[in-house]
Amino acid sequence: MNPEMAKSLEAVKTAADSASLPFFARANLASAAAWSPNPKNPPLYLDLPTKEGAPQPDILAKWAANAPLAFMDQYVGSLRRYRAISIDVGDQDGLRADTVRLHEVLDKYGITNSFEVYSGTHTSKVADRVQNYVLSFFSQNLCFQTSCQ
Repeated sequence: MNPEMAKSLEAVKTAADSASLPFFARANLASAAAWSPNPKNPPLYLDLPTKEGAPQPDILAKWAANAPLAFMDQYVGSLRRYRAISIDVGDQDGLRADTVRLHEVLDKYGITNSFEVYSGTHTSKVADRVQNYVLSFFSQNLCFQTSCQ
């Protein structure tokens, strides 16, 4: 993380503060909330990977451990139990190479998954993709009855 972004993230104290941040800064806050929550660190109750500009190795380790390519091998058994896995990525997305690799690792383990590269960036046509792909996928594959499992 660049020092300017780290400084802007450390200045965030409320949800309103985060509203004016650029996308990747907000994505870093979301990652911190998911991967390094801290119920004893108000007001956001999360730990950032830097503090006062210095890297926090313990937090960076948590983030690295939550990267799908890092944890894939240890969760193969659990992934096999999924009813369906769908992955998509934009052809101009900075995450394209890792997403392709994720698909390849799933294939290597014989874990059925659908994979699509769409035209655009990480955030291109999000509303369209959610409405026409994600919700359809959930409708076809989510089931909360024991007869489905």
